[in-house]
Amino acid sequence: MPPPRSPAVPAWRVRLAGAALACAVVATYATSLTNGFVFDDTPGIVRNTTIRHLTDWRAVLSPPQQAAGAGGRPFVNLTLAVNYALGGLDPRGYHLVNLGIHILAALVLFGLLRRTLARPVMVSAGGGAPLLAAGAALLWALHPLATESVTFTIQRNESLMGLFYLLTLYAFVRAADAAPPAASRWRLAMAGACLLGMLTKEVMVTAPVLVWLYDRTFVSGTFREAWRRHGRWHLALAATWLPLALLVWRGAERGGTVGFGLGVSSWQYALTQCRAIVHYLRLAVWPHPLVVDYGTAVETRWLAVLPQALLLFALVGATLLALRRRPVAGFAGAWFFAILAPSSSVVPLTTQTMAEHRMYLPLVALVVAAVVGLQRIAGRRVFPVLLALAVAFGWLTVRRNAAYRDEITLWRDTIAAFPGHYRAHYDLGVALDGAGDIPEAVAQFQVALRLRPDSSDAHYNLANEYVRLGRLDEAKAEYEATLRYRPDSYDAHSNLGNLLRLQGRPAEALTHFEAALRLKPDLVAAYVGKGNADVELQRSVAAIQDYVAALRLDPTDAEAAYDLGNVYLRAGRYAEAIAAYDEALRLKPELAPARQNREIARERAARAAVTPPGPE
Repeated sequence: MPPPRSPAVPAWRVRLAGAALACAVVATYATSLTNGFVFDDTPGIVRNTTIRHLTDWRAVLSPPQQAAGAGGRPFVNLTLAVNYALGGLDPRGYHLVNLGIHILAALVLFGLLRRTLARPVMVSAGGGAPLLAAGAALLWALHPLATESVTFTIQRNESLMGLFYLLTLYAFVRAADAAPPAASRWRLAMAGACLLGMLTKEVMVTAPVLVWLYDRTFVSGTFREAWRRHGRWHLALAATWLPLALLVWRGAERGGTVGFGLGVSSWQYALTQCRAIVHYLRLAVWPHPLVVDYGTAVETRWLAVLPQALLLFALVGATLLALRRRPVAGFAGAWFFAILAPSSSVVPLTTQTMAEHRMYLPLVALVVAAVVGLQRIAGRRVFPVLLALAVAFGWLTVRRNAAYRDEITLWRDTIAAFPGHYRAHYDLGVALDGAGDIPEAVAQFQVALRLRPDSSDAHYNLANEYVRLGRLDEAKAEYEATLRYRPDSYDAHSNLGNLLRLQGRPAEALTHFEAALRLKPDLVAAYVGKGNADVELQRSVAAIQDYVAALRLDPTDAEAAYDLGNVYLRAGRYAEAIAAYDEALRLKPELAPARQNREIARERAARAAVTPPGPE
């Protein structure tokens, strides 16, 4: 059977539509290019040491699970390494790449829809297929619900996977319609895009299934005919599951954040997803308010989500029925549920039980269904409506981009939409601390503790703020609360030891420094603190050992070298004191006390050299 021919459309019109689509996306997202790194960008990019050396392929292609968004996803990490090689940690380069990915995804979607809407099974589109395709791609590209996957830098994993997903389908369509040898090139592109998608994000696992379903619905007509004509193609796509399986196996449940036995049962997670998916559907229609982080809350009462569950059961049932009787409508439903299934079904993702970026690709089905439905109702009068919607979506997306400007703005925006969100208040406190607004940081940590009294992190950070404000008794209580909820916090032990020293209690401080070193034997701050406590307890030999250990672990610690010089000076070991002060000044030339004490040590050494020994 020869491939169906699309209605003749001048190539220049297609190119013009694609250029207009790209320009609209650029105009909408241009305001995001100056945004900084926020939230998971810090572990995924800023602290991700595997992106620092592009030539170290072993490190680049083996990102740690702690690198949020990039962990276990080698192709994502490779793109970040290229960004770092070109511009270091300048966020603008990363945002430009994200924007480019989204533009390419929109253009590929335009091409896919243009060819799909022109197929015989889509008779209602008629000669308006190119305009409908352009309208649908434009609405999807500008929809505010897609913003998180574009503007939130580390969520490149979602948009990049989406690009490869769409490329896989587009290459399949081109291969099915092309004659040799072009068909072979498109088949190779299809398999390559699918493989890269598997190396980008696990949601790509459903791509081979949806390509097979697309073949049956739009190309071959039946599953049997799809297998007869393209069985080897589908087997090639299925083979890309093997590297994905290897990555998942090596990921060991993504560092304890994804999988079973992590404190959230499949039943609880499924109940939570009933609420989440219906919420996503509402946001697709009315995208406000948008929230970057919904936290880790799970639903435990099935009655609380019964209405949402019934709605989803009805939609899934309608999709299954439509797959048999109305395949095109069934494909749209399958697209929505199949792409959401890996993250929004029964496998718990414990760090975020709801996330708007998961709607990046499922949103395509909703937008296309809406556009086709409007076209059937309004005919050609639909195009002014689509243009008006695109303008509205673009305006909302520009406003949403502003929320990602910096950490403080993002978390204030999140709290405005979700006031009872512990993590938002906590992260806002951290951001305010970094900006030097200590009183407001204290207020946010206090709110976080009212929402979650057992948060060791909030207790610890609040204690640090109290120290900076000189409120030592309150700081001591918060450090003790930290250790009550997290006894293995070596930082809390070390900081509490320093606080007790400030309160004139060196013996108590010593026990906490020793506890910190038992938990983390290479903790430099604990060795320095212990040395200071030993000095106050007149344990000079122990203090020297502590400072020497600190300098062995961190030879650049000028303060430790200075403290070591002071102990040597008190012990009358002037040559060693001078050497320690010399090292301190080499590391920190502006350290005036070291310069003064070195002169004292030199004077005493000279005096000792000319003073005759006393009588025996």
